[in-house]
Amino acid sequence: MFNDKVAAHPYDALTPDVVLDALSDLGLAVDGRLMALSSYENRVYQVMLDDDEPLVVKFYRPDRWSDAQLDEEHAFAAELMADEVPMVGPLVLHGKTLHHAKGFAFSVSPRRGGRTPELDDAEVLEWIGRFIARIHNVGAKKKFHTRPDLNVATFGNASRDWLLSEQFIPLDQRSTWVQHCNEALAIAQRMFDAHPSKNLRLHGDCHPGNILWTPADLPNGGPHFVDLDDARMGPAIQDLWMLLSGDRAQRTQQLSMLLDGYEQMRELNRSELALIEPLRTLRLIHYSAWLARRKDDPAFVQNFSWFGSSDYWAGQVHMLIEQCEAMQEDPLYV
Repeated sequence: MFNDKVAAHPYDALTPDVVLDALSDLGLAVDGRLMALSSYENRVYQVMLDDDEPLVVKFYRPDRWSDAQLDEEHAFAAELMADEVPMVGPLVLHGKTLHHAKGFAFSVSPRRGGRTPELDDAEVLEWIGRFIARIHNVGAKKKFHTRPDLNVATFGNASRDWLLSEQFIPLDQRSTWVQHCNEALAIAQRMFDAHPSKNLRLHGDCHPGNILWTPADLPNGGPHFVDLDDARMGPAIQDLWMLLSGDRAQRTQQLSMLLDGYEQMRELNRSELALIEPLRTLRLIHYSAWLARRKDDPAFVQNFSWFGSSDYWAGQVHMLIEQCEAMQEDPLYV
């Protein structure tokens, strides 16, 4: 569980003055108005310029990605925008998209409004499916060279090993969690081995919160994709399964609608449908490690005070048991 007293965190040094000075140094005429936007991973702010044109500045979490990895993310965004995929990517300022100030790496992007898409609307799902396919058409043209692959080793085994080495799991839950985590990872690996996929550059975290929807009757209406922070190499189905929810019948119907759009632009290897539950399992394990690595961030202390308790890990055990069962059921079929 988080401690009441938290050690100094690098973000403590990211004051409003640092943010505004960094933008001023780029020649942007900031007027002093600064609003923090919701983001637990990075620090993201909306800033206003003298002409009232809003921009969004993202200060990346220190020591998460190297400059080379951030440059690959930005290059991918630029490729997508050049192909007219509605991706909100960083602006080129002084010939580059990645900047530095006071030890922080940051980027500046235009502000794009929108709301969470209505995922019970067949037309919306089909539209999103088409654009995800277009992301994948661009993603398949090259490979990431510095960003990691999404697989059992990187997302699952590495997360488990780190949690155990750092002793985050309380003793009363540790052996049970390890038992079911190992079982889940073994099943996931068997599924990946049985259903090999051709990896490509992905959005990586394509959940509804990373899609902004504007009414279709507006200029450039429809979906806009944001936040390539988790972009990596992996199977195409990774960018589809997080848009599915509800019981099996509901998820099957949603998947069918997404694929109606997706396969207008790109063929999906239907064998990858068997990887949906293994990928969900890897995300479950990775998420616990993701939280634990941020235990000293004041924003996490405030918003995730429940993390690390015995009850939390008991809940994780229960979900791992459910995932072991789900991975051995017949995959969704459309």
